[in-house]
Parts: sequence; structure tokens; C-alpha cells
Amino acid sequence: MSVLSSDVVSGSAVGLRGRLWQLTAAELREAAVSASAEILRLEAVRVAVVDELSLRPDDQVIASRGVGSWLAANTMLQVRDGKKIAALGAALRPFPAVAARFDCGDCSFDHAVLIVSFCESPPKGMPDEALPKCIDLLLAAASGVEATTTKVRYVIATLERLFESDEIPPAEDVDRNELRIASTLNGRVVVRGDFDALTGEMLLSALSNLTMPTPAPDGTPDARSAAKRTADGFTELIRRYLDCAKTGMDGGQRPHVNVHINARDLAEHRDCAATPTSDGGSVSDLDVGHMPWLGPLSVSQTRLLGCDCFLATVLLDDHGAPLDAKPGKRLVTAEQRVALIARDKGCAFPGCTCVPAWTDAHHIRHWANGGPTVMNNLVLLCRSHHRLMHRKSGFVGKWEIRIGVDNKPWFIPPPSIDPQRHPRPANTTFTT
Repeated sequence: MSVLSSDVVSGSAVGLRGRLWQLTAAELREAAVSASAEILRLEAVRVAVVDELSLRPDDQVIASRGVGSWLAANTMLQVRDGKKIAALGAALRPFPAVAARFDCGDCSFDHAVLIVSFCESPPKGMPDEALPKCIDLLLAAASGVEATTTKVRYVIATLERLFESDEIPPAEDVDRNELRIASTLNGRVVVRGDFDALTGEMLLSALSNLTMPTPAPDGTPDARSAAKRTADGFTELIRRYLDCAKTGMDGGQRPHVNVHINARDLAEHRDCAATPTSDGGSVSDLDVGHMPWLGPLSVSQTRLLGCDCFLATVLLDDHGAPLDAKPGKRLVTAEQRVALIARDKGCAFPGCTCVPAWTDAHHIRHWANGGPTVMNNLVLLCRSHHRLMHRKSGFVGKWEIRIGVDNKPWFIPPPSIDPQRHPRPANTTFTT
């Protein structure tokens, strides 16, 4: 029995794995995208139905102590997930613009939760008439296949900065921090925690070089799962601390917290700080502080850190790209790496979220072909995309990288991916 790509999404998964070999790679990709769109559609349907049921509960729902608990009891969902679905449905009612975008499948469940949370508790300094424009900015960041949670949080952090108040953002509220450590009946230990963004950044920075995959001496890839590597790294972190707090190296530097911000925004007085651009409804990705692991950090928290830190200065042009420095060597200097991190914030390949500590500095024009070690010939790439640029075995075609007029890297896909070869911006080039 043959299988069509259109049947994959509409049919059952039972027995499907044994028939997928009949589809081409292009058809498999089409089916994966279609299935993802169908999941978004059904998720919106479920939220709407559950919300209507919460408004007109029957005896079964009332007996279950709420529609969220009822949903969990009659599906494979956990109670907390059922309650999240019910809560989103109720939260969307006062914000029809957000509900409409979510209902049409152009905004994910998690992004809708972030947006309505902002709308329900906007900054105290924000006037009521500014809310529709703020919703437009948030929906722009949350829409489309290039939407990421980091981009949505950037816009939220920028709006909180624009309408500054004394209220502490949830990501920076240390009073919410919790860490539970409990032993189990079989003698093991369960650890569960919830931390502010800065504490999380310190933890991830400390674990970074301890959790990277480590090939065996014969070159065999590391077979450990990401969770196992994290557990092993956490064990090693504790051991090093108990052994007089020994630290390793992470991307050529000792593990520490990196926060990037414009110097004008670091100014102590509000009159000196930059004002986020509002022309055309755009916001810059450096209108707030930025941490390589956890993303945006409010200006007030960044200023607090600036009171007691090692301050490195990177000169930027009008587009926010670092100006050049020290081009003479093949290996990237520490100063150049700091500048690359400030520009690329991690792997620059479109869609990649690899953090700076796990990236290499790639020569766009290879050093062996006379390429200089200067900013306009360098880009941060994770090991996987670095290999791709050096013609990964079995890959058809070749990606090209060019530095655009904004002095940031742009990626040109091979004809096998895009016959027209339209340039794609680096993963960090974000304006909405």
C-alpha cells in the first residue's frame, strides 16, 4: 500500500513508520511542517472548547473541581497542563487581537501565554492607550516560523524598560527562588529548583564547559544524553568547588557571567540613557541587557551589575556591529572573540540557538586562501554549522556567508534549499 504525504497528516500513525520510506525527503519535510501546523490548529481548538466549557460547566466538570482537572482526568495530560490550557482560554477573552492570532495558528501556545501575561500585568508606567501598540509589537515578534521565545522576551524587556517602574520583573525577582533537594526511598536524590535569570545564567555559565560532548580517545562520539552530561557536569562542578573551587576554561575564558548592553543605556541617569526606537514600530535587540545563555535582562539589573564588574568596551557602528581590531593572526584574539560575541551572541547561522561558549570563530574567506583575521571576515558558528561550512560529508550544495551593509553576517543557502538563493539574516539580526 502506497503512502501520500497528504495522508500522513490526516491519517493514523499506526503502521506509518513502515511506509514512510516511500516518501522523498521533500515530501517528508512537507509532512513534518503540515503536522506541526495541524498541532497548532488543534491546540487552538482545544483552548477554545475548554474555555467555553469553563463558562458552561456540567456536573462532570463541577465534580472534577474545574475544567482543567476534568481535562487531565479524561486525557493523558497532567493536571498542571490541563489548568494551563484553561487559564489561557480565560486570559485570551479580554484580548481579541491575541486570540485571533493564536486561533489562526500564527502564534504558539507558549508565546500566547507570555503576551497575555504582559497584557494582564503591564508596566505601571505604561498608559492604557499604549497597550494596542505594545500588543502589535509582541505579536510581530511571536508570529511566523522565525519566532522564538527569546525574541518575545526581548520585546517584553524593552517595553518594560520604555515604561520603567519600580516593579521587579519575574525573571529578576530573587524572592521567588526555590531549590528543593530530597532523598528518595531507593537512596537517590531529587533536585528541583526555580531561579531568577541571573542565578540561572551563573549556573549555566559554570556548567558550560563541563557539559559539552566529549569524544572517546578513538574518536567515537559521546554517547551520553544531554541530561546525563548535565548531571555529570553538575557532579564535577560540586567536586571542583569542594576541591578549592577549581575552574576550567570556557570558550577561552574562565566561566563567568557576561552581560552585553549599549554604553548609553548603562548610564546611571535616565536622561542619559537611550530611548528605544519607535519609528515604524521597531525595537532593537540591544535596547536591554543581554546574557548569552538566558537572553534579555532589564536595564536596572544590568546597571546594578555594572557597579561591580570587569567592564570590557567594544566599539560599535550605527548598526550595532563591532568595529575591527587586531587583524594580524590566524587565531582569534580574546578581544576579537569578545567583539564577536557582542555581535553574533552565539552561533550566527539562521535558526541556531547555540550559545557563545560552544562556538568557533570561522573565517568566511579561509585563512589558507588569504582571508584575514578581521571582524568582517569572522563569524561565530557552532561545531555542527562550522563543519557544514567546510562541506559536510554527504551535503549537496554549499552555504555562503557575506557581511552586509549593516556589518553583520548574512547567509546565502545553496540552490537545493532555495533556488533563488535569497540572503538570510544572521540568527541575531532581529527587528520587529
